[in-house]
Order: sequence, then C-alpha cells, then structure tokens
Amino acid sequence: MTVPFYVSPEQVAKDKADYARKGIAKGRSVIVMQYQDGIAFVAENPSKTLHKISEIYDRIAFAAVGKYNEFENLRVAGIRFADMRGFAYDRSDVNARSLANAYAQTLGSIFTEITKPYEVEVAVAQVGDTPSQDEIYRLTFDGSIADESDFLVMGGQSERLTSLLHDEWSQGLEISAALGLAARVLAEGSAEEREALTSDDLEVAVLDRNRAGRKFKRINPAALGELLRSPVS
Repeated sequence: MTVPFYVSPEQVAKDKADYARKGIAKGRSVIVMQYQDGIAFVAENPSKTLHKISEIYDRIAFAAVGKYNEFENLRVAGIRFADMRGFAYDRSDVNARSLANAYAQTLGSIFTEITKPYEVEVAVAQVGDTPSQDEIYRLTFDGSIADESDFLVMGGQSERLTSLLHDEWSQGLEISAALGLAARVLAEGSAEEREALTSDDLEVAVLDRNRAGRKFKRINPAALGELLRSPVS
C-alpha cells in the first residue's frame, strides 16, 4: 500500500512565503514617504505606461511591487471597492483603512487557499488635512497589514534602503528635498548600480493636501527634473 505524501501546514506556509519573497525581491523598489504638504510616492520605473503608483479615490493612492498582473488586479478591485462604498454611503466614508482591510482579506485568502501566492507587496495611503492625520498601510503577500509612520520601502533591497532612508529622513521636508532623498536612496538599490537616477528612470506621484478636490497628482519627467535640480534627458 502506497503511503500518501505528507507535508505539514507549517512547511507549506514557509515554502509559499519564501516563494513570494523571492519574487518581490526581484522587483525595483518603491518608496512612500510623508513630506511637508502630503505624501510622496517614488518608484524606480522606466515604463511610462505600466504604472506602479495609481490613484484609488479622492484622498487615497496605491503603490505596489512584484508581478504587474497580480497587483494590477488588486488595483482595479480597490477602485471598484472604493466606488461602490462611496456610492452606497458617502464619499467621506471611503478611507484607506477599510481599503487596506479589504486587501488584507483578499491576500490572506489567496495565500491560504491557492497553491501559488501573489508575489506582491502593496501600500495604501491617505492624505489628511494635517500631517498627523496622514495614513500609510503596508500589506504583504500573506495578508499581513501594518500601519506605517513617516515612510516605507517595498521591493528590492528594502531593508538596506529603509536603513539609508531612516538616517536622512526628517519631518517637514519640502517636496524637492523629499524627492531628491528618495531618488538618492533608490539609486543605492538600483539593479544597474547607478550613481544616480534621472527623472526618466522614476515614476513619481503625490497626494497633495493643499490641492483642491482630488489630491492625487502625477509629476511628469520635466517637472521632476526641475524638482531634482538635474537635467532631463
């Protein structure tokens, strides 16, 4: 009689986690950080059409690393969730915490119920009327959720880049200083080991608390080049 092959639940979970972490580590990094007037999102991403950073709702934005098709599914689902909640209740009832909880449930279910986990890490951020009201959440492939403060780094050499950012980041940075810092830190972890990243290497957007109406705004390479005080190629 053939003995069935057995793998403990703990080993299955460990194998899935190792698989997801390896996939995420291959991707280029993304930084989400508070600055004086809001929250900035900076990604090493030379593509002009395949975005890692997107608007979800009036004050809420999304950033991700990992497999594009997987985090794109999450982005679209998040927009639908926010739109339905805003339509059923009120636009003010749509918030980053509820969206992050929905993502956590989805990622947790995929991790436990499906053979291959999503190879993604996600950040959801909401800008408030004051810096103390800003919210930044990190979600990992297994549905774990963390309430972050100040900044976070996802993908690539995230631990080393977090340490570098921690040494230089401070409260109340102006937008040009914040983006310059993020660009320098991302250059340290670039797969091409460049001394610097230009505006054409980066995807940048902000949630600007002083902007009327919807707070999300992309920064194009020309404007980013001026903010970084570097020539635009």
